[in-house]
Amino acid sequence: MGRSFSLWLYQGDMMIGVQKLTAKLVSLTAICLSLWHLSIVAGFGSYSTMDIRSIHLTVMLCLVFLAVKKPVGDAVDTPAVRSRDMMGLSVRIALALASLGAGFYTYSRWKPIAFSGGVTNDLDAYVGMVIILLVLLAVIRRIGFLLSLIAIIFLLYPLFAPYMPGVLEGRGYGPERIAIFMATGTEGIFGIPLGVSASYIIIFTIFGAFLNNFGAGEFFFRIASALTNGTRAASAKTAVIFSTLLGMISGSAAGNVAVTGTMTIPMMKREGYKPNQAAAIEAVVSTGGQIMPPIMGAAAFIMAEIIGLPYRDVMLAALIPALLFFTSILFIVHLRAVKSGMDVSTPQETTEPLSSVLLPGLRFVIPFLLLVGMMVVGYSPFRASFVALITLLIGCFFFEFRDLKGFATRILKSLEEGALAVLSIAAACAAAGIVAGVLSMTGVGSKISGLIIDVSAGLPLIALIMTAGMAIILGMGLPTTAAYLILATVVAPPLVEMGVPILTAHMFVFFFGCISTITPPVALASYVAAGIAGSDINKTSWTAFAYGITSYILPFMFFFGPALLMEGTTVQIIMAVVIGLISVFCIAAAVVGYLVRPLGLLGRVVMGAAGVLLMYQSPLTNIAGLAILAGVFALSKAQAGRLNQTQ
Repeated sequence: MGRSFSLWLYQGDMMIGVQKLTAKLVSLTAICLSLWHLSIVAGFGSYSTMDIRSIHLTVMLCLVFLAVKKPVGDAVDTPAVRSRDMMGLSVRIALALASLGAGFYTYSRWKPIAFSGGVTNDLDAYVGMVIILLVLLAVIRRIGFLLSLIAIIFLLYPLFAPYMPGVLEGRGYGPERIAIFMATGTEGIFGIPLGVSASYIIIFTIFGAFLNNFGAGEFFFRIASALTNGTRAASAKTAVIFSTLLGMISGSAAGNVAVTGTMTIPMMKREGYKPNQAAAIEAVVSTGGQIMPPIMGAAAFIMAEIIGLPYRDVMLAALIPALLFFTSILFIVHLRAVKSGMDVSTPQETTEPLSSVLLPGLRFVIPFLLLVGMMVVGYSPFRASFVALITLLIGCFFFEFRDLKGFATRILKSLEEGALAVLSIAAACAAAGIVAGVLSMTGVGSKISGLIIDVSAGLPLIALIMTAGMAIILGMGLPTTAAYLILATVVAPPLVEMGVPILTAHMFVFFFGCISTITPPVALASYVAAGIAGSDINKTSWTAFAYGITSYILPFMFFFGPALLMEGTTVQIIMAVVIGLISVFCIAAAVVGYLVRPLGLLGRVVMGAAGVLLMYQSPLTNIAGLAILAGVFALSKAQAGRLNQTQ
């Protein structure tokens, strides 16, 4: 008995020791990977495209399998659990070693294959199968089973294409041919999505990690509080502005909620908002962070590569829709506050004047303005982010030079977090490469395009409605990046064939992929916010859906009015913005049920109709929408006047 107990203690100590060693190895590897990517941007070393992508994927796979989500000390102290943990750790170490071996082989073989005109051997096929399997397991571990299932279905298609019915019938390929195609060139796993992860995304996640660790989040909160000081619904407006600012460096809906919600949701509840309302407001504005330039969600960088436009053009195209989105939320929170009779208040957290906030925050403002300015004038995103990062470090050094140890610790922590933040994105990009590779290999993409065109009868509006539904459904089970990648390769091409401009088609897909995080029944951002607020999940989800209804209309607005995507003359763009603002105001009034006075059901329906008419952005519908708004406003004001006289 005593010997068994001693053996159990020894095994437990060994388990904890191995876990701690693995955690240190993960931390060191992540730091080294970040430094390597930064050195490439800085111009140290010359690497080919395939070199960068193969090294990036190899290290990412190793980190995916070795990194754990919970601290080592949280392990349950029982022999059975320790045994299972040890087995899990052993398997994960084996998978990491397999990733390292397969990655090294790919790195050493791609040049001989390319220079020989594509001559491969059996070992290339076997290693390719291993890489595919590792990618699928990495996706399951970091994202979930759904994306892996989608990739598996696409992988099975070339095997069974000769036996498929109708338009899906095609030429078949064997497992060896599929594996070689996917893992030896840049049309499969090592395609454009992974290339974007290895060039743009990781640099921006590193920059975002530096901003967060050096206090940018606190600065954004203070400046948002100072801007809303003394206004009605100050806490909700603080949440909107804070999440807008933070969303520009995070690009993650659920992550934005987790960071900002812990501060803003309690403030809103104290001011009088119900828990589900406070949680819904935070979920909606945090979702908008993915569409807010200059640092949008990771999918935006991939979009720029797929459609062949500079990221600057994508960023500028998203600017007006993003501002309309956040303006609509400001309208909603203000009208909700007026309807509820909230007084103008100055919460204790917002007593700091704006001037005292801006001066110490210059170390964040200057790098941010430099980042935007460099991208606008034509510098590449990763070069602009690198220069902004160096500027940030110089500014922070002057504020923290008395604590050099703490300064160095924050740098190392930022490098580690920046690399680890890309794990899920890299896995999703590799899986999306499998989907894109199958489409390229078999030509089934053109068949799917033809099918969508036939079902929609060639009408772009019907195809857009179908696309919106597909994007929302996919987005419920997938991260925005993964959902966009699937839709961009399968659904966006037929939209372009029907005459939808390529930027509009991809931006449409991107928007609906983003707002899936607040779309019931599976709404991840709403779930996180509900947990913080202590509110009912379903009630929060449907409230967020109602508050974010404008975001479901905006993509159709820039389809009907391309000037909202900066396409057109200056006058056309200004007119589109003005009409867009009036449109989202009408929709906000319909959602809240208030315009001068509370609106009944009929009034809300009429205001919603006015907003939809203005959405169409044609002279006739603009006149009709404005006339309806003027009529409802005049009627509401007259009714409010009569009510005041009777009182």
